[in-house]
Amino acid sequence: MTTLALFDLDHTLIPFDSGMAWTRHLVALGALDACAEQRHLDFCHQYVAGTLDIRAMHRALLAPLAGVAPARLESWRESFARSMLERLPAATRTLVDDHRARGDLCAIVTATQRLVAEPFARAFGIEHLVASEAAMHDGCPSGETAGLPCYREHKVTQVEAWLARIGAPPLAAIERSWFYSDSIGDIALLRRVTHPVAVNPDARLREQCRKAGWPVLEPAS
Repeated sequence: MTTLALFDLDHTLIPFDSGMAWTRHLVALGALDACAEQRHLDFCHQYVAGTLDIRAMHRALLAPLAGVAPARLESWRESFARSMLERLPAATRTLVDDHRARGDLCAIVTATQRLVAEPFARAFGIEHLVASEAAMHDGCPSGETAGLPCYREHKVTQVEAWLARIGAPPLAAIERSWFYSDSIGDIALLRRVTHPVAVNPDARLREQCRKAGWPVLEPAS
């Protein structure tokens, strides 16, 4: 019997925005100008307001990487991964470890681009990552997103496609499934699992939890 545990990344497994962390890392390396942080923050404000164009956000994140030698990009990712290790909360590491110990099929499901999210998946010991994918050209990100971004209702589509690829049953056929998220933007996937769980939820998701009787976790950072 397949049991499934899905985890959002930003403000769920980690108490910060991974895209901003990556942006600050590149600014510190001199790979981006200092205004990059404010540009990313503007996108974050659009997300909260419900007006975000996720492809435009990803384009701003990926475009500066076009033409960067793959070896240099990988070295940036490795140093980023090392710098993030101490920022992983003990509470969510334990949560993931408990699901893995029970034998649940675990995956991070995030709108974040894979090249940024992958170090976090490795750090949490989560084998599977369902994320937005960068279009590549000559081994480098082209600046565009390939296919559907793993965002809002598209998370359901992407999870179903991933389950099919690995030979697992579809969501509707899985007897026990969990999805942990902080955002009302993930409501479509939360409604498709048997055990939706909010983690430090935004106001709208908190109200949904109150109405539906969904559990709320507020782990320490």
